[in-house]
Amino acid sequence: MIDIVVVLRAEDAVLDFLSVLTDPQGDEVHVLCCDASERLVLTANGDPARRLEELAARVRPVDPAATSPGPAALAALIGDAAAGRPAQVWTHSPADNRRSRGRLGLDVAEAGHGLPVRHAVGYSPYLQFISDLHRPLDRAQVGAKLDFVNRHCGPLLRTESPEYLLDTQRVPAQERYFTAGAEERRRLFALLASLDEEAASVEDPWEFADSPYERERLDATTAWVADWLRAEDGPLIEVGACEGALTTRLTDKGFAVEPVEPNPLFRGRLAERVGPGVRVHPGGLEELAAERLLPGAAYLLIEMLYYGQDLDLLDSLPTDLVFVAMEPRSITDRLRPWLEGSTKWEQAGETPLVLPALESVCGGRAYLSKRGSTGVLLRRTAN
Repeated sequence: MIDIVVVLRAEDAVLDFLSVLTDPQGDEVHVLCCDASERLVLTANGDPARRLEELAARVRPVDPAATSPGPAALAALIGDAAAGRPAQVWTHSPADNRRSRGRLGLDVAEAGHGLPVRHAVGYSPYLQFISDLHRPLDRAQVGAKLDFVNRHCGPLLRTESPEYLLDTQRVPAQERYFTAGAEERRRLFALLASLDEEAASVEDPWEFADSPYERERLDATTAWVADWLRAEDGPLIEVGACEGALTTRLTDKGFAVEPVEPNPLFRGRLAERVGPGVRVHPGGLEELAAERLLPGAAYLLIEMLYYGQDLDLLDSLPTDLVFVAMEPRSITDRLRPWLEGSTKWEQAGETPLVLPALESVCGGRAYLSKRGSTGVLLRRTAN
């Protein structure tokens, strides 16, 4: 059986698939380097050192435009490499934190070539993976990998690009692989998308419906709001409402909620979930502050101030109460220093909502640390 290694760049084949390239029991290896649209054929029983030299000649300068050619093109490339022979495909993880690699890993698996696919765990510092195949490297193999990096990847040791920087975590001494079904792959990819539009490529990417931690957090947030406000006090403006997991909890308690969501896919699911009786709005915090069109008894900024938003935007919100929920470190490092310097807001209360926990995601394929959440109620001062 031949091996087909599909990577974004030539050095990826060495960093994550050295055990495939140097397997003494292996057959012919085809390496598809997608940044150069090039296929390198390594004949069976080839000298491992020679194989690495052939890849070294194909290490290219940093290219931010390098990306997956898409499922259709990948299907053709993989089909040409296999040429009807028994083959297996090796590629990046859909949950690789380098989004270019994550996209390629997802596209390779969804290309429809009909061959089995193994994903390298790769670079995923926020997740611990349950992998299916472990290949610890011996000292000679690790030495060969380090020599390859030092001799041929010098610029990648110095680059400031998070997509290309090589450091200790990205040069594993044990290569780990897993297989996954279509839904699992898509969920892994969406989970790492953060604010990217691709986060909405699956429903409920953060598993609010099934996660004990998230259910506890959402229930505690609902109770926190209800401790401070009554339903008759007026509408609540929920910014970044996603698919409505908090919205529906609040409306079930009788609150009038006007959810705001910038992502059109999330917004469509949100509108369907809350029904025609709830007005759903597009936009984000910046638009709300600029337009001042949605006055409310309170604004809810729940787990959404992690992305560099200017906190001074709160000054322009048409409300006197803002509920902010964030992980405790962000409260300490970001919200509190801003609040201490503000002449327009004061802290009216602080409530621990949920403690940190370790929790499985994506059907148990991986697990991660949930950081806890603390609620801080801000009240506009009389100044």
